[in-house]
This record gives sequence, structure tokens and C-alpha cells, in this order.
Amino acid sequence: MSTIRENLESIKLNIKASANNVNRSCEEITLLAVTKTVDTDKILESIEYGVTDIGENKPQELARKYDIIGDKVRWHLIGTLQTNKVKYIIDKVHMIHSLDRESLCEEIQKRAEKIDKIIDCLVQVNISKEDTKHGLYVEEVIDFIQNVSKKYANIRVKGLMTMAPFSKDEDEVRLVFKSLKNLSLDIQKLNISNVSMEYLSMGMSNDYKIAIEEGSNIVRVGTSIYGKRNYNN
Repeated sequence: MSTIRENLESIKLNIKASANNVNRSCEEITLLAVTKTVDTDKILESIEYGVTDIGENKPQELARKYDIIGDKVRWHLIGTLQTNKVKYIIDKVHMIHSLDRESLCEEIQKRAEKIDKIIDCLVQVNISKEDTKHGLYVEEVIDFIQNVSKKYANIRVKGLMTMAPFSKDEDEVRLVFKSLKNLSLDIQKLNISNVSMEYLSMGMSNDYKIAIEEGSNIVRVGTSIYGKRNYNN
């Protein structure tokens, strides 16, 4: 049996078990296969074994792989998005997970208007306030989202995204995910126009089981599907 197939089966069992722990249905959780540095043949193999959503960190890589694979899957841009790279993915992407500043909103709006497309986005939140992570601080998020709602008609905020610290302390990780969930509930109560808190994108290979227990419905898993990769390429 293919290693990728075995890995996917194992992850799906873990997703189901974690969902069961908190009386959730595994059907409501999307497994987003993160394909940074992964060749298209391996991506196609994972699609064959049931992957429906692909996450790429770099816009040009997403565009290159899209040209080969096309719309067999939904493409998500999950890495930091520079304004000058929006043009590469605007007509290809299902969702952008890293909306975090006004200049990016302006560029997405401009490009989306040109092709008459509404772009679904998640606002990236830096819960742990780590210098190495991008995203808005919790206290900035509501004002930012209200501003997006007022000014950018072609951007639809569909939820939030965060990354937990890479820590062996499960309580520390859990607290980050819990905080994002609580923030999403606060935003939901405000009933902001053109904004929903449908998605919480949180949890990666090392912590997706905890994330699911804390309310995640998009887990971004790469290493556990495709194996360890060389990120120096």
C-alpha cells in the first residue's frame, strides 16, 4: 500500500477520534493537505486517495501547481501573502488564510473587482504574540474586520486562522486554540455585514488533534501526509 495512502487513513482515523472526544462529527472537519515543496506527482497521488483541499504557502508555487493539476481540488493560500503576489493567485484560489493588513485588502479588492469575483478570506491572528509569526493581535481583530466589511465589497471574511507555538506543553497549545474559538464567538455575536465565522483554520501535523477538540474545522497537515521535507529548497 502507498505510504501516502496509509498516512491519510491514519490521519482520518485521528480526526474522527478527536471529533468523537468532544461530540463533533468528523464530516465537518476539512483536511487541508499542505504541499510546500511537494512534487505534483505526490500531490496527484494524495488526490487519488481522497484529498479535496490543497494548501500552498507561496503564491507562485500555487500558480505553477495549479497549471498542472487544475481545479481537481480547492486551492488555499495559507502563507504570508505579499501584495505584489496577489495577481498570481486571485483567479485560482478558493480561500486565502492570511488576511492581516489593509494594504493586502486593497490589492485583493482591486484584483477581485477586475475579474468580478468575491474572494473568501480568513483573518490571521497571532494569539501568542510571537515575533516569528504574522497576524493581527487579538485586540486588533474586531476593528480590522469591521473595516473590511465597510470598505472591501469583494472580500468576504469567512473566519479566522492561527498557529500555536511549537511547544510540548499541551496546555499552552490548547489555550491558543481556545482563545481563537472564543474570539470567533465574540465576532459572531456582532453580526457584521458580509462576515461569518464559518471556519477556524488551526492545527498542523503536530497539534491538529488538540485543535479539533478546541473547535477547528480546517486542519493544515503536510508532514504527516507527505513525510519530512527539505525546506531549504
